[in-house]
Order: sequence, then structure tokens, then C-alpha cells
Amino acid sequence: MSRLWITGYRSYELNVFQEKDPKVEVIKRAVKQALRNQIEQGVDWLITGPQLGIEQWSARWGIDLKSDYPEIKVAIMAPFAEFGSQWNDDNKAKLSQLQTDADFADQVSDTKYRSPAQLRNYQEFMLMHTDAALFVYDSEYPGKSEFELKAAQQFAETHPYPVNIIDFDQLQEAANEYEEEQEEIKMQRNHEDS
Repeated sequence: MSRLWITGYRSYELNVFQEKDPKVEVIKRAVKQALRNQIEQGVDWLITGPQLGIEQWSARWGIDLKSDYPEIKVAIMAPFAEFGSQWNDDNKAKLSQLQTDADFADQVSDTKYRSPAQLRNYQEFMLMHTDAALFVYDSEYPGKSEFELKAAQQFAETHPYPVNIIDFDQLQEAANEYEEEQEEIKMQRNHEDS
């Protein structure tokens, strides 16, 4: 069994406020390709958190990949009880549906948020219960997942723990590919219409 921790930017850190934002499609392409590569190298559990953005999108895309890789399992681990309870109803419903669709969903701490120690315990839990990490993160654009990345890199100094990063250069490559494909589709439609 090989378990991959997936995390990265929150949606607001990417200025994404709607699922239909073209940035989501670009991120999806890059993350899904990275997940496919990890699965083909033996990863059978994709483990992420419940944060809006990379974590929830990755959980959804992991669930989508089950059609090609039925052996894959997806887990969503919250750092503490009642995570997201302050969110609006739409975001609460999305998280609830993801937790239902995942193979496993739980929380590291059974108490509501009380202190930053719960977040450190969450990082430690994720490091101890995964074999590698995948971050969507660019050090030139700091975000909240910087703390998880630093913890994973420190952990990797003393453990066999690969830390893979999808940075903005890789996302730009995915954007360029997406744009080229959209242009080809547009040209084909124009050709068919004429």
C-alpha cells in the first residue's frame, strides 16, 4: 500500500470563486496527470484535507479517476471536528457530498478548533500516515500550505518521503496545452460549419 498526501492553495489564494473558472480546468489537467503518474507508480490511496481549493478539487478528481483506476481509494481527513461549520450552505453541502463519495472520511481531532496545536498534530498525522506528498504550490507566491510544505520537506530530510510540487511554471505549461486544444476545437467547429 502506498499513500499520497495532496494539498496546496485554497481557492481564494488562487482568486478562484467559481467552479467554472478556467483556472480550475488548468489545475485539474496538471493535478490529474500527476495523480495518474503516482497511481501508475503504485499509489493506491489519495489522502487530502477538506479545504476549499486544491484539497477538495483533488478529492473530486481522485474519485473521478476511479473509472480508469478502480483500485484507487480516496480519503478526506479534517484537522478537527466540525471543520467548515462556519461556511455557507453551498460549501457545506459540497464538502458533505465529497465526504460521502470518498472511501474514507474522518477527522484527526475529535474536538472543535481550539488551538494551532491541532493543525500541527494534523500535519504530523498526515506525514506519519502517508508515503509521499503532492503540493500545488509555488514558493514565489506564499500561501497557507507553506507550513505543510515546510513540514513535509523537513520530514523528508530524515525519512524516505518524496515531496512532489506542481508549481506555477507547470501550471502555465498546462494552460498553454489547454489553450492549444481549445483553439483546435474551435478550428474544427469552424471547418465543420463551413
